[in-house]
Amino acid sequence: MGTLSLSDYETVKIPVPWGYISGRWYGNRKERPILAIHGWLDNLGTFDRLIPLLPDYIGVLCIDLPGHGRSSHLPPGVYYSVYDYVFIIPLVMKEYGWSKVSLIGHSLGGVLCFIFAALSPNTVDMIVSLDILLPHRNEVKYMALSIEKQLLEVERQKLGNYTEPPSYTFSQLGKVLAKGSLNSVSPDLAHHLLYRQLKKSKLYPERYYFARDGRVKHYHYIDIDQGLGAEMARRIRKKPYLIIKGSLSPSLSQRSDEALSILAEDNPHFELYEVENGTHHIHLHAAEECASYIVPFIQHHRPPALTSWTLSGKEDGPSLKKPKGFFAWTKKKRSKL
Repeated sequence: MGTLSLSDYETVKIPVPWGYISGRWYGNRKERPILAIHGWLDNLGTFDRLIPLLPDYIGVLCIDLPGHGRSSHLPPGVYYSVYDYVFIIPLVMKEYGWSKVSLIGHSLGGVLCFIFAALSPNTVDMIVSLDILLPHRNEVKYMALSIEKQLLEVERQKLGNYTEPPSYTFSQLGKVLAKGSLNSVSPDLAHHLLYRQLKKSKLYPERYYFARDGRVKHYHYIDIDQGLGAEMARRIRKKPYLIIKGSLSPSLSQRSDEALSILAEDNPHFELYEVENGTHHIHLHAAEECASYIVPFIQHHRPPALTSWTLSGKEDGPSLKKPKGFFAWTKKKRSKL
């Protein structure tokens, strides 16, 4: 048994009422894959360093959310929201006729996985969440600014090429993306995200701009408070759930403690690990360590078909270190509740 290859994929376009969802289906295309969902302002390239470390007996379908990467933008006058993004999961399931779904999500993608699992727990058989559980608290000040920015973006899009977004030379783009991610994505890793979200400027031929829909920067956020998060977690209880946190990231905060405790309670299928010195994009800069937790989790909860097993019982997969236990951290956090 080997690992997936970044060059072995099928480009997919999943039809939706406003256009299509763009994606890449890596590896095995004969069985139901794992659906991978990126974070806010990113695209499926965020999984480029993780994909080649995953077992090749199972496929992984990575998609660009609407307005991101190479997926269609929503029509004028329609605004992006978390609710619309959650709806993408059942749309993909319907397209391929899946009755179940296995999910990997980073940041916004991880929030979508949590929400969908709470809404439709019987259809989700496994979740891997990268540096997130509940979303950050939404502030009224941000909501007011978001409305203002949305209106400005609508006017800019009406004017078309005369008001292109800010453009940059190719050498500048890595630094711009690093700054925009609060240095979670270092300039040397930026190319994994840039190749699916750039357009050549028509005003400045030597420059490029970010082609994602400007409206996604100010999408309608959802504030899941601790009480609602706990109730949602109760609907997911005892589900195979793996969470990997970056030690330097604030994204998995104490407001998630109660939901984490509920997910972990009497659940042998719950796992929580921390990547030391890990930023929010842990799967990019610490792909190997993340894979050391994700691969055994996948092998346990989505094992290969019996026909792919060898008589010797030995596999040819990657040599991975045994995941360190992290429940002590979880129990320590619980004592504060």
